[in-house]
Amino acid sequence: MADTAAEALVREFCDAWSRRDVDELLGWFHPDAVYHNMPLPPAEGLDAIRGVLAMFVPMADEIVFEIHHVASTDAVVFTERTDHFTTGGVTTSLPVTGVFELRDGRIAAWRDYFDLQSFLGQSG
Repeated sequence: MADTAAEALVREFCDAWSRRDVDELLGWFHPDAVYHNMPLPPAEGLDAIRGVLAMFVPMADEIVFEIHHVASTDAVVFTERTDHFTTGGVTTSLPVTGVFELRDGRIAAWRDYFDLQSFLGQSG
């Protein structure tokens, strides 16, 4: 079954992570977007989202978002993924469920649900 336009946008965004370019990633977000890694406080607006991305994108040598399943309804897209972050030759793989809400062709809200302890246990 073919992806919807919303699903295609989210797939392209997930692929963009492999380029590790914070400015490019910010370009996918609506100006008043909210990015919420559920175990942590939400980042509201582009400046706050930039701050979150700047904490882990530049230090990674490689980032791969491996999408296992995608489902959508209208402008809401659900993903089941494994996000892989390689730093200094060590790869941390994190199972994630993400929910994206789109508006005007951009990400207006992104919520990722994952086990923070699983991430911390792998990353030291």
